[in-house]
Amino acid sequence: MSFSYPWHLYLMASMYILAGIFHFIKPKVYIRIMPRYIPNHKAMVYWSGVVEIALGIGLCFTITKNLAIYGIITLLAVFLLVHFYMLSNEKVAAGIPTWALVLRLPLQFGLMYWAFSYLGV
Repeated sequence: MSFSYPWHLYLMASMYILAGIFHFIKPKVYIRIMPRYIPNHKAMVYWSGVVEIALGIGLCFTITKNLAIYGIITLLAVFLLVHFYMLSNEKVAAGIPTWALVLRLPLQFGLMYWAFSYLGV
């Protein structure tokens, strides 16, 4: 691994690796928020964890960085489905205030932009 990128790129990589690990530590949290129209919730939670870990690791290597960035942007776009589902279903929201759920939507786009900003680095 080359440490030639800005420290905040490695922070982003660590965030996705840690988020992916939590899919295995606390899968029930993620299974509970999966929209009903998505099949095989448990497998999807584990696979999305694997993908997050792989993308986080991919950010750290020159050869895979740009592909990982596009993967993260795509993953965040797909995760918007979960955020909208939580907004539309009070039971799934599990007591999280509506304002916090709404705030997560622009946060997703901010995370997409953050990832996109490293394409030229």
